[in-house]
Order: sequence, then C-alpha cells, then structure tokens
Amino acid sequence: MAAEESVLETCKRRGISRRRFMEFCGTMAATLALPKAYSQTIAEALTQKRKPVLVWLEFQDCAGNTESMIRTTHPTVEDIVLETLSWEYHETIMAGYGKHAEAALERVVREEKGKYLVVVEGSIPTADDGVYCTIGGRTAMDIASKVCRGAAATIAVGACAWDGGLPKAGPNPTGAAGLHEAVPGINIVNLPGCPHNSVNTAAVLVHYLTFGVLPALDGEGRPLFAYGQLIHDQCERRAHYDAGRYVQAWGDEGHRKGWCLYKMGCKGPEANYNCPTVRWNGATSWPVKSGHGCIACASPRFWDTKSPFYERLPHPAGFGVDVTAGQIGWTVVAGVAAATAAHAVGHVVRDHFHPGNGDGSALETTLAEKQTTEVR
Repeated sequence: MAAEESVLETCKRRGISRRRFMEFCGTMAATLALPKAYSQTIAEALTQKRKPVLVWLEFQDCAGNTESMIRTTHPTVEDIVLETLSWEYHETIMAGYGKHAEAALERVVREEKGKYLVVVEGSIPTADDGVYCTIGGRTAMDIASKVCRGAAATIAVGACAWDGGLPKAGPNPTGAAGLHEAVPGINIVNLPGCPHNSVNTAAVLVHYLTFGVLPALDGEGRPLFAYGQLIHDQCERRAHYDAGRYVQAWGDEGHRKGWCLYKMGCKGPEANYNCPTVRWNGATSWPVKSGHGCIACASPRFWDTKSPFYERLPHPAGFGVDVTAGQIGWTVVAGVAAATAAHAVGHVVRDHFHPGNGDGSALETTLAEKQTTEVR
C-alpha cells in the first residue's frame, strides 16, 4: 500500500500521534531555517501528498552513510521507512536479494519515471569502463546513469558521492568521481560530510514534498540551510577563541575545561556545516563538543585539502586577545552589524533542538539589535 497514502495517514495507521507528527514538522522547519509558522505548511503538505518512492544506491563506499541513516533517532529509521518514504530499494537493509532486488529497482525506474527520488552513496569508478564496481553484472556508472536520469531528484550523501571522497584522494586508480561529475545534468543536491547527517537528508526530502523543488543551494550544490554558515561562527567554544583560551595539548587543563581547539588543528574557521546546531546521536553532541577538532569533512576534497588534520590553520577567521584595537580597525564595526544577521539563523535552529540554551527568540532579538546598530 502505501505509496498512495499521505505521510500523516500512514502515521495514524501506525499509531503515531498527531502531536508527534507536528513535532517532526517543527523539527524540519527549524532544520531548514524556516520561521516556526512553516511547520504548519509542512504538515499540510505531508497530509495531502502521497509518500514519495525512494531508492538508495550504494557504490564505491564504506556504508558509513547508511549506518548514519539507520542509527538516527529523530526521526528513527522506522519513521523514515514506514512513515515518510516508500523505500523500494536499498541493498544493505532490504529483505530481497539477487534477481528479486534488481527487479524491484527496475520496476521503480519503469513505473515511477520522473516521480521517484534517489539517494546515492559512494563514488563512481570511471576508469576502464567502470569495471571496479559492478552490481548484478552492471557497472555503477550504468546503474547511476539510468536510475538518476529518470528520477525527479537525486541526493548525493557523503563526501564520496559528492566529489569522490577518499577513493579519489591520492593516486585514484579506479578513476573515482562524484555523482555530479560522473552523471552530469541531473537534478541533484549534495549532502557532503563523512558521514552525512541524516537530519539534513530528512529535511531535504520534506522540503521537496512541501514546495515541489529542492532547497536553495550554494555554489557547490549544497543546501544553504545546512552549509550556509561557518562552523566557527556556530561553535559553543567560539567565546574561548575570541578570548585567546586554547587547548595546547590533548588532556591539558584547557582541554578539560572545553577551550578552543584551533591550535590542535580544528578546521572550523574554514568549514561550512550545521553540526553545532543539529548535532549527532539524538542531538546530544558533535565532534568539537566531545573534545575533537573539526576536520572539515563537508568541504571540497577534504581528504586532500584539510590534512594533516591535527595541523594548525595558518590564517584563521576572527581574532584573539593578542590582537590590538589598531590592528582590528574600524571595519569591525560594520562587520558586527552584518555578522548579527548571519548568526541569527544558527541560534534559532539551536534553540529548537536545545531549548535549554535559549528562549527561541534569537532571530527577533538579533534583527532588532542590528537595526539599532544601523540607526546609530
């Protein structure tokens, strides 16, 4: 059944309360950096529309993005499979195998042409006619080309599917490439990260269901709601950075007190991602909060361009206490006004996921302060 049911109808049939359904819609609105009122718009869309048919393809990968998805807690994998999507093909978790599994994929491509959604995990080998990754006797290139070109939209999850990731780093004997490079011209959104954060994947799907289009993207094809801000500007350790309080060695006093990890190689000043706001493991933590520096896993070719991971960045953003007012200059005054608006969205999302950190009115307060600054 159930492909003709709306998401809400399926939730009711599965015993999911409307309250829980509305909480999910609110979470999606916050993740997408939309005003709170849009949770109702999302709810209406999910009430009216049939569940989307989705297929998940795995190629040259470690299955880390699949692991990230099935271990998510908001929504749970049961919510995703049974309540949000009509998930027809995913070789790691589906019951069918062999010819039966491939027949399911072929049926979707044939019967749902132009309507189904695709998630791609892993890079695609292009060398020697793609022989380095084959499934059921077909190359990854052949499968990706046929399936993705017939889809309404494609989501490339993880660093490998985005730009080739680890298989492309170094010598790259298989000719590994990201999906947009291997299969150009498709309707695609990139969700890099090693692994991706499944909350963002759910948000992209909900955005598509609600508005009929993919969310606004940056120049790298990444959704702005998740990759539009520097990690450095959202980090709970940022105040320690500005005050010049840095961890000097693993396990030292500063490390125990949660000081800034910049000198330990943290790449947060050069990385864009919403890790600090959506977090991981049921929104309990993320790498920097747990004591490890950011390695910029959502940045282009991060295996090549951001390593050595424990080497200090040469030109960080912002300034510490050792910088004089004369060096800073009056340009900072204008910068503060602009930065307040940039920080606002991040605070709104964080307040939603972690209500104990604020009262949820960060956007209104920040915009009011910005207007006051400009008047002065």
